[in-house]
Amino acid sequence: MQPVISLDRVYKRFGHTIALEDVSIDIPPGVVFALLGENGAGKTTMIRILTGFLNPDSGNATVLGKPCEKAGLDIRQSIGYVSDAPALYEWMLPEEIGWFTSAFYQEGFLDRYHQLIADFDVPNGVRLKNLSKGQRAKVALALATAHDPQLLILDEPTSGLDPMVRRQFLESMVDRAALGRTVLLSSHQISEVERVADWIGIIHHGHLKMVQPLEKLKSSTWIVTATMDDSCAVAVLPPGKVLTESRNGRQMRWVVQNLPVNWKSGYGSDSGVTNLSASQASLEDIFVAVCDDRAHRPVAEVTT
Repeated sequence: MQPVISLDRVYKRFGHTIALEDVSIDIPPGVVFALLGENGAGKTTMIRILTGFLNPDSGNATVLGKPCEKAGLDIRQSIGYVSDAPALYEWMLPEEIGWFTSAFYQEGFLDRYHQLIADFDVPNGVRLKNLSKGQRAKVALALATAHDPQLLILDEPTSGLDPMVRRQFLESMVDRAALGRTVLLSSHQISEVERVADWIGIIHHGHLKMVQPLEKLKSSTWIVTATMDDSCAVAVLPPGKVLTESRNGRQMRWVVQNLPVNWKSGYGSDSGVTNLSASQASLEDIFVAVCDDRAHRPVAEVTT
């Protein structure tokens, strides 16, 4: 099955700042893919490359099988896009901007647009400049999806919206994926992403650190805690990939991926450990473990 979005070793820098470095990713159809990262991590740069507004310094990017460097206009006509601050003609009414935009699309766009703004409870007869931020966001989403695109790209779309509007926004993304469409959602709002995403990508300082289905990522990542019999005692690292390690008095805490079932067997009576436990990590736990520059990241000893 051909990926809807594909990046192969994409590299982009601005002056001395590396925005993206060796980024490779394939996003399958029919999923909500959440791209998580702090502000400045490289999310918007990636989106600008995917929409053809920016060319990578090296590497290749395709959307719907089309090369982004050569087919930017065609890609932008084929997808839907909503930013955190949609550019709308302020003096227009919602019904007027729908009629205006319909000229760029095939027949049926206007009927679907009217249905969408009715479903979103957007009032007619009120100029866009007088609508609330949430209502304007709904107009932007209706404009971006009325032509039923195979791919919808959302760049921090719920920033500044009230909880009810955010929920309606995100539920509509799940509905699109259920119809076989693909949604790329760029955000740093971890809790809302966790409710709707099928796949997760975590980007940090231009590096794509993780790409996995959400359920697989969560089910394979654990928070392991160990209570030591002495505040000066040192515990061996748990088996698996240890992302971070922290200590508070006699308690050690690790965020670990791929923790084996028999992981406790390495802590015998002479280990200095008096209590062991493991709990499944949340997406926020994983994000912090990957992106916190202050975190201690131990290196496992290599035995020969």
